[in-house]
Amino acid sequence: MAKARHGASLDLALVRNIGIAAHVDAGKTTLTERVLYYTGASHKIGEVHEGAAHMDWMAEEQAHGITITSAVTQCPWRDHLIQIVDTPGHVDFTIEVERSMRVLDGAIIVMDGVRGVEPQTETVWRQANRFGVPRALFINKMDRPGASFDRAMETVRTRLGEEPVPVCVPVPEQCIVLHVIERQAYTFGGEKGEVVESRPLTEGEAEMLAEHREHLLMTLAEHDEALADKVLLDEEVAEEEIWDVLTRLTRAGVVRPAFSGSALRNWGVQPLLDAAIRIMPSPLDRPPTLGRTLEGDEVAVAMTDDGPLVALAFKVQLFEGRRHVFARVYRGVLEPGMQVALAGKETTERVARVFGIDANRKSRVQRAGAGHIVLLAGLRYATTGDTLCDPENPVLLERIDARYPVLGLAIEPESSRDEEKIFEVIRKMTEEDPSLRFEEDPDTGQRILKGMGELHLQIAFERMEREFNVKVRSGRPRVVHRETIGSEATAEGGVDRVLEGLGRLELKATAVVTVGPLKRGAGVQVSSQPKWEPAEHTPTPEQVEAVRQGAHDALGGGPLEGAELEDIQVTVDKVITFGSASGPQALRIAVAQAVREALERADGVLLQPIMKVEVVVPDENTGTVLGDLQARGAAILGHEAEGGTTVIDAECGLTRLLGYATDLRSMTRGRGQFVMEFERFDAL
Repeated sequence: MAKARHGASLDLALVRNIGIAAHVDAGKTTLTERVLYYTGASHKIGEVHEGAAHMDWMAEEQAHGITITSAVTQCPWRDHLIQIVDTPGHVDFTIEVERSMRVLDGAIIVMDGVRGVEPQTETVWRQANRFGVPRALFINKMDRPGASFDRAMETVRTRLGEEPVPVCVPVPEQCIVLHVIERQAYTFGGEKGEVVESRPLTEGEAEMLAEHREHLLMTLAEHDEALADKVLLDEEVAEEEIWDVLTRLTRAGVVRPAFSGSALRNWGVQPLLDAAIRIMPSPLDRPPTLGRTLEGDEVAVAMTDDGPLVALAFKVQLFEGRRHVFARVYRGVLEPGMQVALAGKETTERVARVFGIDANRKSRVQRAGAGHIVLLAGLRYATTGDTLCDPENPVLLERIDARYPVLGLAIEPESSRDEEKIFEVIRKMTEEDPSLRFEEDPDTGQRILKGMGELHLQIAFERMEREFNVKVRSGRPRVVHRETIGSEATAEGGVDRVLEGLGRLELKATAVVTVGPLKRGAGVQVSSQPKWEPAEHTPTPEQVEAVRQGAHDALGGGPLEGAELEDIQVTVDKVITFGSASGPQALRIAVAQAVREALERADGVLLQPIMKVEVVVPDENTGTVLGDLQARGAAILGHEAEGGTTVIDAECGLTRLLGYATDLRSMTRGRGQFVMEFERFDAL
């Protein structure tokens, strides 16, 4: 049996590490609040719309009514321990989902029963795919007018290319669900849906369920021969056999079981919990995590308390003004006072405290074994993506990539007294959130804070004031650009100078370089295998490396704004040497000069962030909103009417979307909403 929470000894087979993710406003935090209440981990249900959700503990989350940071908690259910990570749904905070998916064993993707798959649903689905996370669906808000279980399932097939299979089908008029496998009707009574009862199906319910059961069995039978024989012969299939096949295929990522209900109305949650501990994998059921030694050899890290420590730091967060690190233990044990190495960084740190975590509440534990998600205090240098390991047995786990920010604001403190303090504050915040970047403009001296969008930066400013008592002024939003080139160009560059100093140093070399554009997304490619002149010259390894480095030196910024370069090919065609004067330093300068000259001639092209936009508006405002989007230069990809509203899909440059939320509210009298997600850098 699973024992006490927060790090006590427990059987890993009875542990489930599950994330709850969704598009913004699909109801995932509401679902999490019900899970905590029904499992006894919380004595009351906190409502998001009242600013009282247990998991939305930050002041900014309560004020804005959205989840901003991933929150971790634990709860018992049927002798199991469920470790839950509630993730944000707004695209500006997608780094929180990325690093959560990295350490989860399973996920529940919550969907709006009216809208089905939405843009951020697709994003979190891709993130889960990247880390091979098994997942189930909870089709929520089935009490809303226009909600359709079947249509939501169809959007999973068409937009995600996945095969959902029904397990709990809703009957919205009665606030019940019909269980496809057990062939029972579940009702939810009591003041808050805590009284769950099951009964046999009525004749009408059995008829309604028959089609869904047939779909479930036929889908599972496609991947299991024994089950296929029974289904084809129309034999009765035992409940346990269906569960076994569904569990195996869910964990393998072949099918996605679908449940339904309304978290806000307190129905449909308990059957989802029962199924989660049955079909979602324990840490022991997941394949071993792959890591690498410092020499680059691949090593499998088995989930066991035995063996040298391997843990992943997946998040840095300030609690009560002090730096803490979230970590998932993959092998070995973590105890207070342990020395841990940051693999690949030649740094060793001491873990001062180990905590179990419940949203923003922490409790000290003396031991955390494999499979645990814990909070560590005392680590000064560990950052998101670092591997914590035994100093004598270093292992590198796969890191967590941060998205590059697309929007920047020039900032300065309101008070000159905070001039020095602001640097320390931003350092702490960028450690917490790798998708926040801070830099100084070398030309203007302005300090630029970059983020994933306007809301992302707004929340950062609010936190600076609340947590650190630093108020900032900000300038107009500045969109982050990239540069490429529009044509091929060849240029010759060189160096011919004499440096006087401690001794006379002659630098002389010439290089010929060609640059050309590549297709979008190809990155920057450098070929440094030139023809050397004179022909009898045999370059040294140092000279070869200098040519390569020289080409990269010139790629720090483009010819138009000095922005980061993308999608270009650089080829060093020829290098002319002049005896001892053509040492590595001369060659590096010559090649860099040639590349810069070629870029100047190659018709520079400015690239800006192109955003994928979904706008939802009342039908009567569709024409106005479409016209406004086209006036902004947006490419309309399609629009579809659904139950009195129209969903418009488009692509638009970020520059033209600044302040769009305010304009959309004006055009639709506050009834329109939109989400945007970075798609690519491109020219308009």
